[in-house]
Amino acid sequence: MHSLDIARDSCDRYHPGLLKALAAVPFGDREARGSSAVGLLREHGGVGLLVPAEYGGHAADPVEAVRVMRAIGSLSPSLAAAATMHHFTVAMLYSLAEEAGRLTDAQLALLKDIVPGQRLLASGWAEGRTEQNILSPAVTARPVDGGYRLDGAKKPCSLSRSMSLLTASIAVPRADGARELALALVPADSPGLSVHPFWAADVLAAAESDEVRLEDVFVPDDLVVRTSADDPGRLDDLQTAGFIWFELLVTAGYAGAMSTLAERVLERGRGSISDRTSVAIGAEAAFALVEGTARAVRDGLAGEAAVASVLVARYAVQTALSTAGDQALELLGGLDFIRAAEHARLVSGIRALAFHPPSRSSSAEALSTYLGGGELQLS
Repeated sequence: MHSLDIARDSCDRYHPGLLKALAAVPFGDREARGSSAVGLLREHGGVGLLVPAEYGGHAADPVEAVRVMRAIGSLSPSLAAAATMHHFTVAMLYSLAEEAGRLTDAQLALLKDIVPGQRLLASGWAEGRTEQNILSPAVTARPVDGGYRLDGAKKPCSLSRSMSLLTASIAVPRADGARELALALVPADSPGLSVHPFWAADVLAAAESDEVRLEDVFVPDDLVVRTSADDPGRLDDLQTAGFIWFELLVTAGYAGAMSTLAERVLERGRGSISDRTSVAIGAEAAFALVEGTARAVRDGLAGEAAVASVLVARYAVQTALSTAGDQALELLGGLDFIRAAEHARLVSGIRALAFHPPSRSSSAEALSTYLGGGELQLS
């Protein structure tokens, strides 16, 4: 498929040798617990895809980034899901680093070591931008001298076994007694942080999506990102940047898995020419939606308009992938289903896009209001 070849070329430019290394690992091993996939991403410069050039990264723009994720997802949906968690976390933190004074020296020091130290970041806070997540973080924070003591858990948490740093949403007290959202940067080797088995499914097992537990974990003040009187929009800006990147990247990864199925159908000449073309059109149209939205973001689309656009694309792709995946599996045939698990697991993996927040049902009212001319208020 020509468009998938373009995505592969993009991936090879940013991460030379990664796709070849992944392809050399049998699919069953590549997608299993204990897979080498995350390690291969790190070995081939994967941590720096969205890191600005001044911090040693590749500074990929949104269009190039979704192409890279499509290529990775075509070989390993697990790795695409895991890498998404790192990339969107990186993107939202570096979005604050663009302006002086929005991050502390300690926070900037962590960012400066991401590429040199090949640090992977896990997300222990919401992937969405919802009021529920703001008011009810999964981790509680108790103020103590010099910082906070954290208790709670994130499950599932991708990259749990390979992360160097966990980002965790916490509710911290304000001067007026109310609580506000903040983001704690927690080194993975912090006393009291532990990882426990959680993910029971074979699908996407290589994403390392287990439970990260925090028990009386100390985080100093200067590793907590908060709003301030002179920068009241700091957390809103951080959430918006993270949300947009997350939806683009995670959708691109699943579209990549569908691209592999479409390519196999075309290669094997299964079904009628109309049937094969229908599957390929579904896969191509799905990624075209992602790429088009990424291009709009690259060219300046921002704020709630960008959030609405990435959600519209994500939900449309979600539907398209489900239909095209079922068609592909049927065309590949019963013997393929019986003898080889790869294609059935790809179809199952594609369906996991529906489980990432925000769900389509939870966003329906907000999107309906926005598309009808109102404001976008996700909840």
